[in-house]
Amino acid sequence: MARLWVGCPMWANRAWVGRFLPARTVPGTELAPYSHYVNAVEGNTTFYAVPPPLAVRKWAQQAAPGFRMVFKAPRALTHDRRLRGVAPDLAAFAELLAPLGDRLGGITLQLPGSFAPPDLGALADTAKQLPRGVRWSVEVRHPQFCGGPAMAALHRLLETHGMERVVLDTTALFAHPPTTDAGRDEWRSKPRLPLIDLALTDQPVVRVIGCDDPVRTDTELRRWDDTLAIWLDEGRSPTCFVHTPDNTGTPALARALHERVAGLVSDLEPLPTPPLILPVEQGLLF
Repeated sequence: MARLWVGCPMWANRAWVGRFLPARTVPGTELAPYSHYVNAVEGNTTFYAVPPPLAVRKWAQQAAPGFRMVFKAPRALTHDRRLRGVAPDLAAFAELLAPLGDRLGGITLQLPGSFAPPDLGALADTAKQLPRGVRWSVEVRHPQFCGGPAMAALHRLLETHGMERVVLDTTALFAHPPTTDAGRDEWRSKPRLPLIDLALTDQPVVRVIGCDDPVRTDTELRRWDDTLAIWLDEGRSPTCFVHTPDNTGTPALARALHERVAGLVSDLEPLPTPPLILPVEQGLLF
């Protein structure tokens, strides 16, 4: 069956408890019910700190079968050291995540906006030394990688090493001025780049950054329905992560995206049955 993974940039948002996760979900156990609502998560916490081995083993036990976790490499390697001499550290990071088994969907090297075309040599040197058996993706934020010779050189490098370019879609975020503090923070921190919606490998990764208006975010997200369906028809297995400034409604947006694409792709593997949220549990929120 065709497989489309959808999810959010976290699995432990307490605002989801009673809405998407059972009301009696205690802190530290959110991954289990979350992994039955959607089938993927973007692991952002590893960007800021390397988790202890015990935490990784706990994730492996909690996550449902068929669930996919895509983690960001530590910023100490991508931002502070700018990929210089980091191959042994990336190999150690991949080994740390190995207990996840087939739940490890990949590792992303999210590079800073200052990582420019002259830095491609560092990416090439690193790519040559990355351990096999792990799917690696790269997110670039320098505008020169969005066209011309620099983009072509980047894509040649990634294709040579079987690495994917993360598709970063900030269209919804910048379509209208923000109206909340969280939206203004997102507006300032996210790069304003043209959309490069292409797949280099059989497992493309898409990050859709929405705005603080859920209706507008959903409208922009619907523009991905056909592209994802085309990739699936081509035999690819894409992963799409949905972000918003406060992420309070992203599980529903991600699940709705999967359901719409399922209407376009007849053999799409369904999402798991979501956890039951009883009316009495919903009442506990108020």
